[in-house]
Amino acid sequence: MNASIKIKREAHPFQLSEVTLLDGPFKHAMEVNRQYLLDLEPDRLLARFREYAGLEPKAPQYGGWESESLSGHTLGHYFSACSMMYASLGEAEFKARVDYITDELELCQNKHGDGYVSGIPGCKEVFLEVASGNIQSKGFDLNGAWAPLYTLHKLFAGLRDGFRMTGNMKALLVERKLADWLEGILSSLSAEQMEEMMICEYGGMNEVLADLYADTNEPKYLRLAERFWHKLVLDPLAEHVDCLPGKHANTQIPKLIGLAKEYELTSDEKRRDTAEFFWDRVVHHHSYANGGNSFGEYFGEPDSFNDRLGPYTTETCNTYNMLKLTKHMFEWKASANEADYYERALFNHILASQNPITGSLTYYLSLAMGGHKIFDDKFENFTCCIGTGMESQSSYGNSIYFKSEDKLYVNQYIQSKVTWKEKGVSLLQETQYPASDLIMLKLSCINPVSFSLQIRYPCWAVQGILIEVNGEKIETEAVPGSFVSINRLWLDGDAVRIVIPMSLRLETMPDNPDRAAVFFGPVLLAGDLGAKDDSNALDFLYTPVLLAKGKRPEEWLEPVPDKKLTFAMKEAGYPRNVELRPFYKMYDRSYSVYWDLFTPEGWAIAEADYKKVMEKLKLLEQCTIDYTQPGEMQPERDHNFQGDSSSRVGMLNRRPFRTAGQDGWFSFDLKVKPESEMMLIVTYTSAQEMPNCVFDVFLNGELLTNIQEGFAEEDKFYNVNFPLPSSALDGQEKVNVMFKAREGKRIRRVFGLRMVDSDQYKKLGVQIDS
Repeated sequence: MNASIKIKREAHPFQLSEVTLLDGPFKHAMEVNRQYLLDLEPDRLLARFREYAGLEPKAPQYGGWESESLSGHTLGHYFSACSMMYASLGEAEFKARVDYITDELELCQNKHGDGYVSGIPGCKEVFLEVASGNIQSKGFDLNGAWAPLYTLHKLFAGLRDGFRMTGNMKALLVERKLADWLEGILSSLSAEQMEEMMICEYGGMNEVLADLYADTNEPKYLRLAERFWHKLVLDPLAEHVDCLPGKHANTQIPKLIGLAKEYELTSDEKRRDTAEFFWDRVVHHHSYANGGNSFGEYFGEPDSFNDRLGPYTTETCNTYNMLKLTKHMFEWKASANEADYYERALFNHILASQNPITGSLTYYLSLAMGGHKIFDDKFENFTCCIGTGMESQSSYGNSIYFKSEDKLYVNQYIQSKVTWKEKGVSLLQETQYPASDLIMLKLSCINPVSFSLQIRYPCWAVQGILIEVNGEKIETEAVPGSFVSINRLWLDGDAVRIVIPMSLRLETMPDNPDRAAVFFGPVLLAGDLGAKDDSNALDFLYTPVLLAKGKRPEEWLEPVPDKKLTFAMKEAGYPRNVELRPFYKMYDRSYSVYWDLFTPEGWAIAEADYKKVMEKLKLLEQCTIDYTQPGEMQPERDHNFQGDSSSRVGMLNRRPFRTAGQDGWFSFDLKVKPESEMMLIVTYTSAQEMPNCVFDVFLNGELLTNIQEGFAEEDKFYNVNFPLPSSALDGQEKVNVMFKAREGKRIRRVFGLRMVDSDQYKKLGVQIDS
C-alpha cells in the first residue's frame, strides 16, 4: 500500500514512458548519453560494494572520485540513469542492467547481514562512531569520511528509481533494509547530535526517505525524513531570511527538494513556504544568465555577480537539482514563472553542459569572459556532475508536458509526442524551436474530448504570440509569462499553429548595468572568440568590449545569412567584431557570454587607466626578485606549493587565485637576496569575498605584523606590502611564506606573491606608489 499525496496539485507530470523525444538537440543529447551509459561497466562501479562485503570484485574499480572515499556515489547515479533511460526508450538492455545491479546489491547486503550495503571506505565504522555519539565534521567529512550520507542518498535514489521506473520489487526490498539499518544508527541521536551530524553534506536524505514512505506507507520512514531538518540553514529560510551567502550551494538545494516531498505527503505549509522562498531567492537573486548558480560551488551575496565570473561559475549539479525543485513548484501552482525558468536553465545550462560529440559533461559551466568549457573525462573523473549529468541527459521528457483532470499543459517547446491515456489523446509537437519560432501541435483523439489546452506564453515574448486552431486565429488577453487557455471539444486531426516571434535583448547584471548578456528569445548567445587553445587567450583584449552603451542590440547585431541563431557585430566590438551563437552549441571554442558596455568616450578613459596600471606593473617587475602565480600548476610546483585539503583554486577577471576553507593553510617558497632588504607583496581583490576570512601571514614560521598599503591595480585588484628587514632573512636565499586561517575562519583569495628588492622599490616609489 502506498502513501497518498495529501495536497491538491494544479498539474501532474507525465511519466517518462508517456513522452517520446523526436529529432532535435535534446534527442541527440539523449542518444549520446545512451551510448555512454552502455559503455560503462556495472561491475567496475560495483567493485567496492563487493570488496567491502567480503566478496571478490569482478572488475577493477574506476578512477577519479570512484577511487576516493566518495566511491559508490556514481553507482547510484548510474542506477537512476539506466532506470530513466529504460522508462524513456523502453530498451531491454537498461532494464537488464538495473536488474543485475539490484541482484549484486542484494548479494552484498546479505553478506553484511544487517541491512547495510555501500561502496564507501570505512563507512560502517564511521556510522558506528556516530551512533555512539562521537560526531565530528568540518562540512564535507563525517568523522574523516567524505560525505557518506551524500553517497548513501545516491544509492537510495537509484534503488527508488529502479523500483518506480522498471518495476523491480527487489530494489524496494534492498532500499527498505538499508533504511532500517540507517534508522537504527540514528535512533539514539538527540536533535542536537543530528544537527551536528548535518554539518556534513547529506544530499537529499529527507527526499529519498520521504519517497520510501510514499512507496511503503511505513510512517517510520517519514519520521526519519523529518529528522533531517538542518536548523542552521532551514530555520532562517523558514523565516524568509536569505542565509545563503557563503554557503556551499549544492549542499542546500537537495534539502529543499526533500521539504517539497515532505509537504506533498503531509500538507505541512511551513515546508512548502520554506521551499518556495528558497526557490525565489536562488532563481531571482543568485542565478546567472544561463540559469545556473554559484561561484566555486558557493553562493555569494544576492544580486552580486560582477566580481564572480570565471571558469568556476554555475556548477552543473546545482542546476539539475534546481530543475527538480522547479518541477515540484510547477505541480503546485501551474505557474508560467516556473516553466520560464525551467526553459532558461534547460537550454542554457543542462543542454549546454554536454559535449555533443563525445558526451562528456561539465562540472562547472564557465562564464569567464574569454573562457571555455572544460569537460570531465567520462571514464576517469566520475565527479558529482558526471553523475547528475547521466540522469539529466536521460530524462529530458519529464517536464515538457503536464496534465490535470481537464487541462493539458505544453510547458516546453521540444519536438516530441505525449500520450494522455486517461483522455485517449496523443499530441504530436513538431518544431525546430529555438531555431524557428513556429510550433505545430497535432492531436489524435480516439473520441471527441473536451479539455483546455494550456500553451505557455514565454516571459521574453515581447512581440506577442500567434495561435491558430485549424487555421482560425485565437484571440487572447494573456500576457508574456502566462498560459494561453484554449477550451474546446477536440477532434481527431485538430491542429494548433503557434508562432512566438523572437527578438534580441540584453540582460544586465543587477550590480553592474554596464555588463550584460545577450539573448535571442530563450537562447543565451555566446561570442565566438576562436579555438579554445588560442595563444591569445590571456591577452587583455582577447575578449572584446562593446562600444554600444545605450544602443539596442539590433542596432549593432545583424543575422548571419544561412546560419540560424547566429549574429555578427556591426562595428561594435573593440578591438574586433565577433559572431554570437547559442551558448549550448559551444563546446570547443573560447567564448564570452557577458560583455562590458562602453561609449567610445568612456572606453578611451578606461583604456588609459589600464595603461597606467600596466606601466606601474612594468616598473615593479624591474625590482622583483621572485614571483609566483597562485592557482596555476607550474608556478605553484616551481615554488614548492604545500597546503591542506581545504585549499582550492579559481579565477576572477581572468586572474587565477588560491584560497583555503575553514582552518585551512597553504604556503610557497620564494627566492630572496639575503644581503638586501626585501618586501613581500601580496595581491588581493576588493571584490566581494566569502564571509569569515580572517588569517595570518607567516615568514619562515614567524608572524608578519608590519603591513603597509600597496598600489591599486586595474579591475579591483590591490597590493599589500610586508617590509622584511635583512635580519629576518638570516642569510637565506629562499624563504617560506605561509597563509594560515585562524580557528574556524577562512583565507581570502590570493592572486599573486611577489618578492621585491626594497631599495630598488623605493627608488621607483614616485612612479609606482598609489
